[in-house]
Amino acid sequence: MDPFLQNWKGILWLCGSTALGIVIHFVLFRTAERFVKNAQSELGKSIVRHGRAPSILIIPLLVIHFLLPFMPLSPAALAVIRHTFGILLTASMAWLMIKAVYILEELVLSQFKTDVADNLRARRIHTQIQILKKVVIVVVGLLALAAILMTFEKVRYLGTSILASAGIAGIIVGFAAQRSIATLLAGIQIALTQPIRIDDVVIVENEWGRIEEITLTYVVVRIWDLRRLVVPITYFLEKPFQNWTRTSADILGTVFLYVDYTVPVEAVREAFQRILEKSEKWDGRVSVLQVTNTTERTVELRALMSARDASTAWELRCHVREKLIEFLQKNYPHALPRLRAEISHHHGSGEWGGR
Repeated sequence: MDPFLQNWKGILWLCGSTALGIVIHFVLFRTAERFVKNAQSELGKSIVRHGRAPSILIIPLLVIHFLLPFMPLSPAALAVIRHTFGILLTASMAWLMIKAVYILEELVLSQFKTDVADNLRARRIHTQIQILKKVVIVVVGLLALAAILMTFEKVRYLGTSILASAGIAGIIVGFAAQRSIATLLAGIQIALTQPIRIDDVVIVENEWGRIEEITLTYVVVRIWDLRRLVVPITYFLEKPFQNWTRTSADILGTVFLYVDYTVPVEAVREAFQRILEKSEKWDGRVSVLQVTNTTERTVELRALMSARDASTAWELRCHVREKLIEFLQKNYPHALPRLRAEISHHHGSGEWGGR
């Protein structure tokens, strides 16, 4: 007899159970959406948003599980359905656990905003959560895959054979996965020690940028001109780099001017102070103008100023440089760099000489 005809009633039961599970899922989540909307619960909204997708698989599976003993199915069909049910339930539970990690991430990160002036602690938490989230997702995925594969008889036998020769297999896998394991450990070390954090300002490979993303294998640096520099995560443990926001976001900026020896330094210093006081980008901490060097032709002036972060410091430096040049052009044009020459006439010989 055709197996399909033998089990057609059981197949109808199976389809009906699946449909019933989908209806229960729809009613449950529609009710939950209205409840969290009225309660204004951000946690509830996050649970509903992330739990909807895996639940559309879990709820029908649970309905099938309770109704399966009453389904008129042959022992062979029942064994196949139970095996398939176990695989789907394992996969859906792993999916639900991963979504729970996302819910936990949103719950924690909502307490730590990075769009504020003093966001050092928030960036530290964001970095740790993002890396640990990826580690948990990888571990859950691998465990779920291993559990699914072990439900197959041949794979179980293969696993037993591998365990019997665990010494040789361990050595082979160790050599093959040495780089991957080192990268994974580097990602965990970055999360714990935090030489870099999300939104840190860094100089990497002579490029200025911000840390945009940290994964278990690479880091994405958003460069000032919106290019993306992708760097292996081990780079930040093996090579030196500059982190401008390691302990705080505030930073000092410098502007160098090369002027003539006739420059009135005190007047330039007063102008520099007035320019800073009128600028919203200056944080009011540091303002120093000094003569830092001299050459046979020019005097070097260094203007030192402070700002709340690297981007603001860059804009402040450009603004100060422009205004100081404008001040010198307008008030002391003779103080701009110039080339001097002395021309003398030798009397009696009719020759002209120059120095």
